[in-house]
Amino acid sequence: MDDPLDDLLDLLDLEDIDLDIFRGRNEQGRPGRIFGGQVAAQSLVAAGRTVPELPAHSLHGYFLRPGDPAVPVVFTVDRIRDGASFVTRHVVARQRGRAIFNMSVSFQREESGYQHQMEMPPAPDPESIPTRAELVKRHYEVIPEADRHWVSLPRPLDVRHVHLPTFFGGSRDPEAKGPTLVWMRVPRTLPDDPALHQRLLAYLSDLTLLDNIVLPHGRNGRLGPVMVASIDHAVWFHRPLRVDDWLLYVQDSPAAAGARGFARGTLFARDGTLVASVAQEGLLRPVRRAQDRSE
Repeated sequence: MDDPLDDLLDLLDLEDIDLDIFRGRNEQGRPGRIFGGQVAAQSLVAAGRTVPELPAHSLHGYFLRPGDPAVPVVFTVDRIRDGASFVTRHVVARQRGRAIFNMSVSFQREESGYQHQMEMPPAPDPESIPTRAELVKRHYEVIPEADRHWVSLPRPLDVRHVHLPTFFGGSRDPEAKGPTLVWMRVPRTLPDDPALHQRLLAYLSDLTLLDNIVLPHGRNGRLGPVMVASIDHAVWFHRPLRVDDWLLYVQDSPAAAGARGFARGTLFARDGTLVASVAQEGLLRPVRRAQDRSE
């Protein structure tokens, strides 16, 4: 069987097809639409190909249309600005000539200055938490039937949920306090390439966030099943990071209104260093039949 991490790394190796134009493949076997973290990470790859040796410090993207997993994605990069300290790129991802995603990326030359950060909250050791495969085995019957095959497939990331997600039947009292905690990492050592670790963090940062919006209401709440989809996504890279060691993803959802919900997260290295922050707004629409991909 192919290694899912090798497949993911291959997806992030875009094909050069012309000046500032690249083509990418999609994850196979995923039902419905392209995973947003994939196209965001590939957009960061495309932008980075035009900015050698500079790390990204932030990215801001909008999901415009559902992506078709059967069709390659073409990425075009606009070189917005090349400054002395900051470099800006704009990326548009297209399928069949129509934009499905666009993203602005800002890169910064290394500088020194003031430093502070919030503290990492207490969390159990990741090794003490069930693996995804164990969760699938324990809660198989509550997974939507149409998604059981996909949910059961091997993944490129090791993801450990401190709180049981709604996809596996988890629920939460709306009055409950405290954030959702998820440990994540890739399961083997990667090369010392800062850009690679940033790209993989962009991919994993789109995992589990939307579940925080669903959590207070459940997947079959008072208004019925929900359709959940990402609207936009933003990441700020604060410090150098590694995704081949455990990262604690601390998440919450401050508000939902107007069929939209807002979620945010902070990512800490295992030693407590805050390495990145994330924000996302998602569609939260009651429907007759559940059809979300929020996990």
